[in-house]
Amino acid sequence: MSEQWKPSSSPSSSSSDKGATESHGQYISAIYRHMQVLISAELAPYRIGAGQYIFLMAISFRQPVTQKALSETLLIDKTTTAKAIAKLEEEGYVRREADPADNRYQLLYLTEAGREVVPKVQEALWRVKSKTRKGISDEEYDLLLGLLRIVLRNLTEREEMAE
Repeated sequence: MSEQWKPSSSPSSSSSDKGATESHGQYISAIYRHMQVLISAELAPYRIGAGQYIFLMAISFRQPVTQKALSETLLIDKTTTAKAIAKLEEEGYVRREADPADNRYQLLYLTEAGREVVPKVQEALWRVKSKTRKGISDEEYDLLLGLLRIVLRNLTEREEMAE
């Protein structure tokens, strides 16, 4: 790791002590930061930032799609979505068309350049994902994803209840 980051609990702590000083949030945050650095480096040749690839991929799987639907699907606020889409559009990967069913909305599509870059982005993401999965069995990885889905659901349910 490039950063000097270590869990806050000592190796001699009991598992009940660890719960008070060690948080899955620390690991999620550190993993996210390190993955963003790797993804940014992988996608730099295509002028796609770590904050944009998720939108490019979502559009490729769901086109046509509106910005609002992307925000809702990806659980990302509308402002962040708008900035990412504008950057992808500026790079020539995404285009907008008026929704024939409702002119108030614009549908997002990949351009030819967008369709050409998607497989390259998928390969780059696969390389990063492969690095993260080293030493983890398929069963363990599936368990990890399931647990993270539960954590996310718990957090988003609380947000909805607070509104």
